[in-house]
Amino acid sequence: MPAVHTEIFKVRHYECDSYGHVNNAVYLRYMQEAGIGAAAALGQDHQTLEAMNRTWLPRFTEIEYLLPLSAGEIIAVKTWVSGFRRVISRRNYEFRKHDQEEVIARGYTDWVFLDRDRLHPVTIPMEVKSLFIPEAADQALSPRYQFPEPAPPPDGVFRVVRRVEWQDIDMMQHLNNAAYLDYVMDAGVQLTSAFGWPMSYWLEEGIAFVARRNSIEYLSPAFLDDALEITTWLFNVRPATVTRHFEIRRNRTDELLARIQTLWVMLDLNSGRPMRIPGSMIGILSSNISEEK
Repeated sequence: MPAVHTEIFKVRHYECDSYGHVNNAVYLRYMQEAGIGAAAALGQDHQTLEAMNRTWLPRFTEIEYLLPLSAGEIIAVKTWVSGFRRVISRRNYEFRKHDQEEVIARGYTDWVFLDRDRLHPVTIPMEVKSLFIPEAADQALSPRYQFPEPAPPPDGVFRVVRRVEWQDIDMMQHLNNAAYLDYVMDAGVQLTSAFGWPMSYWLEEGIAFVARRNSIEYLSPAFLDDALEITTWLFNVRPATVTRHFEIRRNRTDELLARIQTLWVMLDLNSGRPMRIPGSMIGILSSNISEEK
């Protein structure tokens, strides 16, 4: 059986958005902290990895949001490693309100084991695997995930350029993996404002798009002061849901650094229930919606 670890968090007011719910990227930060705590409990803390000249970097993350969280609530994040490939470990997460059984969010991250100096993947030693899953030698390998290909970009692809800021850099001197979500969510807000649907209008109308799922593929790190071009478009429009695709590139080289897809659900804020996306909104955003084949 894998080693299971649980971290307890209290939701802070500054972690909530304008709707009073925990911001999408905060879930990812809780996942990071729970994973760090789980590794440290097994003797694999930052100092140990540094002495080994090894590190872990994310390759793919998926988060599914089931119920909202609000400021002041106490949550338990349960985490465990579910399997390995040669250089990849998959860590799973479940969120629950403290002392309750209902899962309110879940996700996983595929972490790549790297040589710290060269940032090249290296084989995970069996002695490391066995810390997380004692019977690791007999553990079935986790399946390789293929990032879902989006529909082709429409003529009205939205673009915004953002510079990597100091507060978003981690100890590896890279853009923190949770900050990618912050950056694309901000790009989405800028898009709706540019198309005539600012956040103030959403709040006045009592409607919201809330994330149901985020899928993130990390391809290459971003660094301090990098100018990042974020491009985005919509596809797979349904009565109450739509998928938004984001690509993040280093502006000076056009190198693709990350791809993100968010499944959005439109909610009536008064009832908290899904509602049909207004036809007027679809019309306004039509140039940014892919014509799927």
